[in-house]
Amino acid sequence: MPASGAAAPEPFTGRVTVRAVCVVDRLRAVRGRVGVTAIDKRPVEGPVEVREYGLRGDVQADREHHGGVWKAVYLLSDDDVAQWEPEFGGPIPPGFFGENLRLTGIDTSRLQIGTVLEMGTVFEMGAGPLRLEITTPRIPCATFADRVGRPRWVRRFTEAGRPGAYARVLTPGTVRAGDEVRVAEVPTHGVTIGRVFAGVDDDEAGRLLDAYALSDLAPSLVRKLDPATDIRPADGD
Repeated sequence: MPASGAAAPEPFTGRVTVRAVCVVDRLRAVRGRVGVTAIDKRPVEGPVEVREYGLRGDVQADREHHGGVWKAVYLLSDDDVAQWEPEFGGPIPPGFFGENLRLTGIDTSRLQIGTVLEMGTVFEMGAGPLRLEITTPRIPCATFADRVGRPRWVRRFTEAGRPGAYARVLTPGTVRAGDEVRVAEVPTHGVTIGRVFAGVDDDEAGRLLDAYALSDLAPSLVRKLDPATDIRPADGD
């Protein structure tokens, strides 16, 4: 359970809703070991099932680095991408940055690790609404840079400090555009997606490790804590 710590800044800028639900439109060839990427995502209509490895109809071409249960769903908001709109000549369409869910009314960089969001409806089996737990920030890569076609993109996106948030699926469900997003649980350790992305200090690393067992944190997040904690897990993203 989360331990007490510094207060995190308020992440909500209004009523939070799902503006668009996006899945891969087509795989694109890229350099590297895997050879393809699923970053080309487009909005879809109607309810979409979400299970352990993400949205039905979506693909994780590289689960080691860009997928797996800890990165099952990638969340971005209109606020996150607004700073880039002048450079792209207007609104950035949902899915263009590779996100699964484009939200409104939220700054994802201010979400604390471990925040639980509820949205959508239940499967017929009645398991409950879709529940997502915020796990780790998105780290920009060469594939992302190739996708947007802008100079020095990885460095500039990193310096902007609004990477979006990955989430794991706690409870399967369905989601569609227009669904309201509800906050079910908020930790008190105060360590946000933005702070992890920028690099946590010793105190922040300690608060996370007091709050969670290592098995309850994304492996890529644990590696972020490594300089302060000397923890060296062997498993991948």
